[in-house]
Amino acid sequence: MGYEKKPDNVVFDQGSQKYDAALKPYATNVGAPVITATDSIAWKNRSINKVNHKVKTKYLELKAEYEKMIHEFEYNQLIFNAKFSFEPIIGEVYHLYERNNTESFLSLIAPNQCNFNILGSFYLNADQIWEKVTSLDDK
Repeated sequence: MGYEKKPDNVVFDQGSQKYDAALKPYATNVGAPVITATDSIAWKNRSINKVNHKVKTKYLELKAEYEKMIHEFEYNQLIFNAKFSFEPIIGEVYHLYERNNTESFLSLIAPNQCNFNILGSFYLNADQIWEKVTSLDDK
C-alpha cells in the first residue's frame, strides 16, 4: 500500500489520513490522567435495595389503608343494617347493641347504663362515615 506506519504514541487515523487525538473520548498521551472504570455494580445494588425498601414500605402502607377502609365499610354496613328510629347527629357517639334474636339496633344509651349485648360504640364523623370508638373518652 504506500503508507508509512506511525509510532504507537502518535494518534493517526489511517482511514481519514488525519491526526485525531483531540477527537477521541479518552486520553491519548502518557501524561493524561488515569481512566478508571466506575463501580456501577455497587451503585446499582444500593439503588435496587433502596427501591425495594421503598416499594415494600409503600405496599405495607397501602395494605394498612385498604384494611382500614374494609373495616370502615363493614362497620358502616353493620350500622346501616341496624334498627334505629332517629336521625343520627354528626359528631355524636352512638352504641350498637344486639338483641337476643340477633337483631341489632343503634342507641344513645351508653353500655354502662344498660344490660344489652354491646357490639361497639361508633362516632359519626363530618363525612357521615361511622368510625369505631375504642374508648368513650376518644370523642
